[in-house]
Amino acid sequence: MKKVVIIENGPKPIGAYSPAIEANGFVFVSGQVGADPADGKLVEGGVTAQTAQALRNMEAILTAAGLTMADVVKATVFLADIREFAAMNEAYKQVFQTDCPARSAFQVANLPGGAQVEIEAIAAR
Repeated sequence: MKKVVIIENGPKPIGAYSPAIEANGFVFVSGQVGADPADGKLVEGGVTAQTAQALRNMEAILTAAGLTMADVVKATVFLADIREFAAMNEAYKQVFQTDCPARSAFQVANLPGGAQVEIEAIAAR
C-alpha cells in the first residue's frame, strides 16, 4: 500500500510528482533542490547554501511523514558540476555526522531551475 506524504509548510512540487511516497515501511523523498519554500527561489551562496537548503527541505518532508534525517538509509546527490563535490559535502556532513546513510553522487547535464544540486533519499520507518 502506498501513501502520499503531504506537507503544508514545505517545498511544493513544481511538476507531476509527490514530495514523498510511503510504501512498505520506506519513505521515498523526491529530489530536493536548494529552493526556499516561502518563495520557490534558489537560495544564494552557491552549492553549499543550496545543499543546506535542500536538506532542510528534505527534513521538512520527513517530519511530515513522522521521521527524521536519522532515518535516511540512502541518498542520491545530483550535481551540476562534480568539481563542487567538496563544497556540497561540507553542508551534507553538517546534517549527517554519524551513522551516515549510503550515498551516491553524480554530475548531471542540468538540474531544475538552474539548481547546482538536487538530493533524493530513502528513509526507513
